[in-house]
Amino acid sequence: MATRLRSRPAHAPGPTFCSYIPNGSKLVTVGPNSAFRIFQHGSNDEPAIIDVPTDNHLAVAARNDFFVAGAEDGSVTKYSLATNAMDQILVRCTMPIRDLALSPDGLWCAVASDELEVKVVNTRDMTQVMYCRDQLRPVKHVSFDYSGSLLAVSCTDGIVYVYSLSSELPQLVRRVDGLIPTLEGDAEASAKAVWHPDGRAFGAPNISKDFQIISRSDWSPQRTFKGHTSDITAAAWSPNGAMLATSSKDKALILWDTRTQKILKRYDSVQNTILAIQWHPTDNVLSYTNNNGELFIREDFVPDEHTGLLNVELQPAPMNNQPLSEISGNARRPVTNGHKPGGRDTREGTPDGYLDDLLGPDAMSEDGAGFIEDDDGAGYAEEPNRNGKRTATALAGPRQKRPNGYSSFQPRIHESFQPGSTPWKGNRRYLCLNLIGFVWTVNQDTHHTVTVEFYDRHEHRDFHFTDPYKYNKACLNDKGTLLSCDATADHPAMLQYRPHETWTSRTDWRTPLPKGETVTSMSLSDSCIVATTSAGYVRIYSLFGLPLKVYRQKSTPAVTCASWRDYVMTVGNGPDGGDGVTRLLYSIENVKRDEVCQNEDILAMPEGVELRSVFFSDKGDPCIYDTEGVLLVLKHWRTPGQAQWSPLLDTKTLARLADGKKEEIYWPVAVANNKFHCIILKGGEESPYFPRPLLSDFEFSIPVSDVSPDDEDEQESSHHKVLEEQHARYALQHSLAVDLVDNTNATSAQKAEVPAIQREVDK
Repeated sequence: MATRLRSRPAHAPGPTFCSYIPNGSKLVTVGPNSAFRIFQHGSNDEPAIIDVPTDNHLAVAARNDFFVAGAEDGSVTKYSLATNAMDQILVRCTMPIRDLALSPDGLWCAVASDELEVKVVNTRDMTQVMYCRDQLRPVKHVSFDYSGSLLAVSCTDGIVYVYSLSSELPQLVRRVDGLIPTLEGDAEASAKAVWHPDGRAFGAPNISKDFQIISRSDWSPQRTFKGHTSDITAAAWSPNGAMLATSSKDKALILWDTRTQKILKRYDSVQNTILAIQWHPTDNVLSYTNNNGELFIREDFVPDEHTGLLNVELQPAPMNNQPLSEISGNARRPVTNGHKPGGRDTREGTPDGYLDDLLGPDAMSEDGAGFIEDDDGAGYAEEPNRNGKRTATALAGPRQKRPNGYSSFQPRIHESFQPGSTPWKGNRRYLCLNLIGFVWTVNQDTHHTVTVEFYDRHEHRDFHFTDPYKYNKACLNDKGTLLSCDATADHPAMLQYRPHETWTSRTDWRTPLPKGETVTSMSLSDSCIVATTSAGYVRIYSLFGLPLKVYRQKSTPAVTCASWRDYVMTVGNGPDGGDGVTRLLYSIENVKRDEVCQNEDILAMPEGVELRSVFFSDKGDPCIYDTEGVLLVLKHWRTPGQAQWSPLLDTKTLARLADGKKEEIYWPVAVANNKFHCIILKGGEESPYFPRPLLSDFEFSIPVSDVSPDDEDEQESSHHKVLEEQHARYALQHSLAVDLVDNTNATSAQKAEVPAIQREVDK
């Protein structure tokens, strides 16, 4: 049966886009004019028309009861399919909308625009918004995976950012670089990541004008669909993932076999560039819109000889090592690339017979003896000799029914980070934030400009300078500023220390690191400089640039470090935990006395919680802050083997959050004067940005019990709980003060503080 092509004028000439609703009964189109059209599937009647006040609509996504449309004026509007009327404006952007994606449950709408951030808006409550802000350039495409837990963001800088949406704040999972081409936001070429229906991979147009598959497990390139000679403009998987349809700027429309990556058919009747492709969820129909305002509906799109591909179950994504396809509940057969005639007795013309042809012979059939292909180099298939035969030794012993599959375990490590620094947002970022001041840099493309500002301008003067080395890490204290940069083709990785202005001559110094070595984290104290490097070394310098000590860290890769006076704390990746994530180990040593206080002890972090910052308090006690908002301090840390992490504050229990109306997180800055100093982040923000944020502080409150009374009868009990918390807090502070006095040359004020805290404990 020949393909039947129906052309339906949809909009005025210009970019036009379409979307089927999940049940396939309706198709929604948007375009340059101020109207939407809703086509009934299988009907030749005129479509329903929704007149709207805006024009130049550039994106649409639909569910069974509503659809959303994005316009060039930056508005994203929700429309009801029951009433064909506007429901609400979900969000407004300051720049044109480029793409929209709805989560599988229809609860969230991802919005891509020429802004640098992606907004993920709740379709039922537009006040609930999540922000994805790790990209540095405008976004062109967004796409949810079939579980709705991952969002792929295709950026105009040629990077695909993959976010996890399983928590309240989106977490960047991976940057896939070198895959998609760099494009302008209004380009007809596509860079969209199209998730395969089985959820194990996505495909995207690459810089070679091919369609490349990327594995979700390790984000590595897999199979490639090669055949286009121009930039790909649209792509879509069939509902069962067995076929792929793609189009390109040279007006080509191609149907592919997913399993073999071979072209099933080229369609030559395309007159204008296709911008959107949609498979019907159940029927053999493909619809697409172009840049001339037209909608085309191709009935019987898949040729008769390949319609069997529409009847099979969900097919696996095309990976380098093909998985076994499910045939029944208790049997698996490998997918092979061929079929020998005269093997099994199959039922021709039936779905079962087609499956037999598709899957080929297995190891238990007579013609399946040579089905094993050693395509991953595991060595379980012997290479044939020059005559095309295998030696007799290959047949020694009973033949296994199928090769044993082995999967390599790849633990997830904690990435290194610099405490107090923020990621790039636009062309700015903070390199350091603490109670002394802050260091921030601006990317000027050819160079950076670094500015150092202080809170106490009577003590120090602000300064800024042109940075040709593009420093990406910084530390700041009362004595000076420490900076570091990565290696480039022009210079190696370097450390630079710049003392603050004094009445004596200033002695700046800069030291290069060995070739191939970069700084992963660093810290600055009153007496030394510490840097952990990519080679696994811990390098310690004096404030005058003299190397004091170099040793290799036991727990690698290094994660971060902190220092206070002569004490140095390093954190690194240790053994694997039960969740497949490495446990963090820390060590503390006194570099002046060359003594180890704590050696490779486990950092107290529960499963699923990550380290956000490490620092010493103003009294010299190590502190950590995690992604759950818990601040912990280390007591007895000067005695080997006796250290314990004790909570000082759980920010989720703050009184300001008790009514549940505020959604905010806290960026840790310091622990000083028996308070937690931080920056309050609202509106889904994950890091501070400009203008300079204000500092806030909170009193310590050890999480002992719930102190909020439910009724008046419990107020007295609540008062007792407050006293219990005070007792635990004073006992902890007394323990820290005793350790300080017993192990250091304490001042008279520090010594007097011990009996004062003891009296509070006794009360």
